[in-house]
Amino acid sequence: MHGCCRARQAEVGKGLLRADGYRNLRQDEQFFAAIDCGLPHKRAGPAAADRNPTLFQAFLDRSATLLPQAALGHIGWLRGAVGATIAIGCSALLTRLLLGQNSADLPWLVAPLGASAVLVFAVPASPLAQPWPVIGGNLLSALIGLGLGAYLGSPWLAASLAVGLAIACMSLARCLHPPGGASALLCALGASGPEMWSWPHLVPIATNVVMLAVAGWAYNNATGHHWPHRAGPALLEPVTPAGNHTREDIEHLLREWDEVLDVDVDDLDAFYRELNRRISLRSRS
Repeated sequence: MHGCCRARQAEVGKGLLRADGYRNLRQDEQFFAAIDCGLPHKRAGPAAADRNPTLFQAFLDRSATLLPQAALGHIGWLRGAVGATIAIGCSALLTRLLLGQNSADLPWLVAPLGASAVLVFAVPASPLAQPWPVIGGNLLSALIGLGLGAYLGSPWLAASLAVGLAIACMSLARCLHPPGGASALLCALGASGPEMWSWPHLVPIATNVVMLAVAGWAYNNATGHHWPHRAGPALLEPVTPAGNHTREDIEHLLREWDEVLDVDVDDLDAFYRELNRRISLRSRS
């Protein structure tokens, strides 16, 4: 039995140390394989090159990265770019028509809408890119920014408090949306600055985000991506893993799903390893 397990450990380690960034993950595979087989085990320490990496290499090794995206396909970057272009154009036109004679005094577009468009069309599966965060996060933050800017009158104080309070309120309302921070900052500066933004500025902001959400719903669903997002296909029956997975297994599955998830592949890998470790410990207790 031990001979078979040692062969399994060798198989796990063979040819998989392709890059310094993956070395610790491969050592973990061998470590957990030894535990499963009842063999003596000790987690290997870092290699000399890992103990003294260059600053640039350390930055790269510890940075979350997205997998390469194709131009075409279910979630290709070209699809997202075209969708954002259409949505921003429609938002500007509708807002200008709605404002009518006031179109010279109020903005047709607000800058945070560009960041929201990136999320809605490039990573539509992200919890941060769903309709409620897009609409609720931006409008709630804009209200906070306008209120604090008008009340405090100090740009730096209103801006800093608005962003912090917007994060807290969005989190409590479960509509956390990164561009919401920009909405709070923009409105706080506008209300406390010489432009003296006031509550009517909520009209173009609301029109912008609602039109973006409508365009996101129409375009994403028309191009084959459910929005609001639906979880990936579930297995009809649970399957017990035959062995340890590899990082390449996760990458291959993501390519099959043709989906951009708002999480780093290494984080998914670490999460799944820890989950398997806990299941293994529970099964032995």
